[in-house]
Amino acid sequence: MRSRLPKVLHPVGGRPMLTHVLDRAREMAPAALHLVVNPDARALPAAIQGEDIQWVPQAERLGTGHAVMQAMPAIPDEADVLVLYGDIPLLDGAALATLREAHESDLTLLTMQPGNPTGYGRVVRDLTGAISGIVEERDADEATRAIGEVNTGIVLARAGALRGWLAGLDTDNRQGEYYLTDIFAMARRDGVSIGSVVAADPQRLEGANDRAQLAELEARYRRLQAERLMRDGVTLMDPARVDLRGDIEAATDVTIDINVVLEGKVRLGEGVSIGPGCVIKDSDLAPGTRVHAHSVLEGVVTLGACDIGPFARVRPGTVLGADTRVGNFVEMKNAVLGEGSKASHLSYIGDSEVGKNVNIGAGTITCNYDGANKHRTVIGDNAFIGSDSQLVAPVTIGEGATIGAGSTVSRDAPAGQLTVSRSRQTTVKGWKRPVKKAD
Repeated sequence: MRSRLPKVLHPVGGRPMLTHVLDRAREMAPAALHLVVNPDARALPAAIQGEDIQWVPQAERLGTGHAVMQAMPAIPDEADVLVLYGDIPLLDGAALATLREAHESDLTLLTMQPGNPTGYGRVVRDLTGAISGIVEERDADEATRAIGEVNTGIVLARAGALRGWLAGLDTDNRQGEYYLTDIFAMARRDGVSIGSVVAADPQRLEGANDRAQLAELEARYRRLQAERLMRDGVTLMDPARVDLRGDIEAATDVTIDINVVLEGKVRLGEGVSIGPGCVIKDSDLAPGTRVHAHSVLEGVVTLGACDIGPFARVRPGTVLGADTRVGNFVEMKNAVLGEGSKASHLSYIGDSEVGKNVNIGAGTITCNYDGANKHRTVIGDNAFIGSDSQLVAPVTIGEGATIGAGSTVSRDAPAGQLTVSRSRQTTVKGWKRPVKKAD
């Protein structure tokens, strides 16, 4: 990957590849999860959370068989061991369920038939169709390389039998490594009937060894998520131009235009409309909410149908009531906008609680930061804030109050009254505008 970041931490769909694999493993309801890692990869424990994970260091990297050996001391003989790999983020849970259903002996293998088998170990079968062994490509002859069925590396084995086969591994191969695949020839020698399942979709089992392959995985992930949303009743104006990087849940009749990015946990209620070029992260949008073009939302909750944008930026901690309006070039952060209220143009509303049916004029700013601490602005129901006003927090604007345009309000404004803070307008008679001197 040519990166200081461990390969399995490179993201697909907005999350490290390894987290996708761990999700699939947890779906199997395992008794334990053993994660075999390079002890020098200190970024892994910091990035991967889970009290159910048993971290297993592999000080020397001597092949797949050697990696499995490191975990075996903590596994009882009667257990079944499922071997997975951290760089296959599109792994299909249905394939693992099928593998478990087919597991009737001491050893079962998940295979696949990719369009191009280059780079994979070939599955060798005898005349009866039974697996007789797996040959790594670098050790295969021309006839073996012509085999189209390949090893995915995903193995389900009885721990007691697996322990014995691992003890018999050697490094007599071109790589000088302990190949996990050699256990299949040993099982055949021991008279074990090796079970197998051919994966329905080989692309779900591909990994990434460089950034080009990582980009291919990202594109496939995007396509799979887009197909899921469309089957659930979502309209994507162009499925190829929507990025879905997280846990996306959408109700019916949602419409998403082109070049939209959805990240983290996003919930879209029925009939939500997302305009082109929007970025929405960790937000919950109520039914009927409309987000217009080129708006950025993060950590936003809407409580009813409302209008946002275009070109709005709504930041974490913001809650928008029903029938609210956040217009073009308006920024909000850690603020509540009550039902029916609107800030339509060029305003900043931060650390604020705005009541119902409040009108916030263009160019209004809540001055919430004094250089060291944040302070809160409270605006009562039915207040009217004139354009180009500065509300210097902490300050309260009473219910039904009017703030005259161009005012700087640093003290509480009483309910139902007009508060104006501006210098007296003066016209200077006889004044002339300066002109440039001639050269």
